Amino acid sequence: MTRYIISNPEASRGEPTRLNGTVKVQGAKNAALPLIAAAVLTDKEAVLTNCPDITDVENMLKIYSSLGGVTERRGDTVRLRLEYMRSHEIPSGLAGELRSSVFMLGSVLARSGKAKVAYPGGCDIGLRPIDIHLKALSEMGVKVSDRYGYLLCDAADAHGAEVTLDYPSVGATENVMLLAAGIPGKTVIHNAAREPEIEDLGNFLTAMGAEVLGAGTQVITICGTKERGGVEYRVMPDRIAAGTYLIAAAANGGSVTLKDVRPEHIFSLIGKLRFAGAEIDLYSDSVTISASGRPKAVGVVETGAYPGFPTDLQAPFSVLAAVSEGSTVIVENIFETRFKHVAELTKMGASVKVKGRVAVFEGVKRLTAAKVQAMDLRGGAALITAGLKANGTTVVENGYHIERGYVRPEEVFGSLGAYIIKV
Repeated sequence: MTRYIISNPEASRGEPTRLNGTVKVQGAKNAALPLIAAAVLTDKEAVLTNCPDITDVENMLKIYSSLGGVTERRGDTVRLRLEYMRSHEIPSGLAGELRSSVFMLGSVLARSGKAKVAYPGGCDIGLRPIDIHLKALSEMGVKVSDRYGYLLCDAADAHGAEVTLDYPSVGATENVMLLAAGIPGKTVIHNAAREPEIEDLGNFLTAMGAEVLGAGTQVITICGTKERGGVEYRVMPDRIAAGTYLIAAAANGGSVTLKDVRPEHIFSLIGKLRFAGAEIDLYSDSVTISASGRPKAVGVVETGAYPGFPTDLQAPFSVLAAVSEGSTVIVENIFETRFKHVAELTKMGASVKVKGRVAVFEGVKRLTAAKVQAMDLRGGAALITAGLKANGTTVVENGYHIERGYVRPEEVFGSLGAYIIKV
């Protein structure tokens, strides 16, 4: 079982591990997964560059292969080719490992006219029902039945439609886009998710031959086609990984430059970090953060749909809240059980009270090393940041959660001067 061991050589002086250096930000997990799903739509070759080498992506590639596809990875370039669909079923074992397996639903339906999928798994951070997905697909003529834990879907009568989402769900927006791109007719999505990853998917589908307008806005129009070509596409930078490293620098001090990042994607975080006392310089494709001294509490942080504060950065930001001077209130508006990492932070000396979706942090001057458990992907990344801040040696168990979304974090933090190893 993977674990990360973080040591602080400055522990005897009560100092955190200051971070200094330059990091190239990885490709975005939350963009790469739906792009792999989109590659199912064509029998031509799809090439993804800047594709992160993480376990969530590898599991998605296994699902693609189970459908009859051939994949090849060389560095951060992945080649995909699915000439003939040999299956329309998303294997239950892989679906159980990966929440984003549900993205395959729209593209498999478009390509084969039917799909069988087990209820998806992933991090245990809340209910995350797929009812919004199914309701939207049914509005496009898809017939859905539930049989013994599997969803059986028939798209023989699928058609373009006006679809209004009850909530701007990222996954539901992407599923509708994938189905709409692969069937004739015009589909309009109202109350669509606005995340940058949606725009990335729209650009990818357009490059394949579909017509997609408005991706990244609340109204998206898709004109599908049965003729879809090959494509070579660069996956956008990972705004959550970038945010995680910026928060770590703000909490521990130092000067870090992130390359290959789009600052406009993380403005909601940048404003909070500046309020906390960090100096941040923004360029077209890079960000430099400098921090010293104890961070200042930022007051209230509420997660929300883009362009609000990302729920995926709530756990990493809670480490900054835990060591800031003053009180910070974090309100989690997206997932109802996303404070599981807080219990682990209290083992390290954090002062936190949680009630429902609200956590109140009373900042402490320093944290103490402990053996802690990564309960999910982002919570695990938060514990690494906490370990950098703590006196002594911290052991983060269940590191496989972290590997789902971060490319070799021990190497990234190590390049910035951290003492961290994976065992």
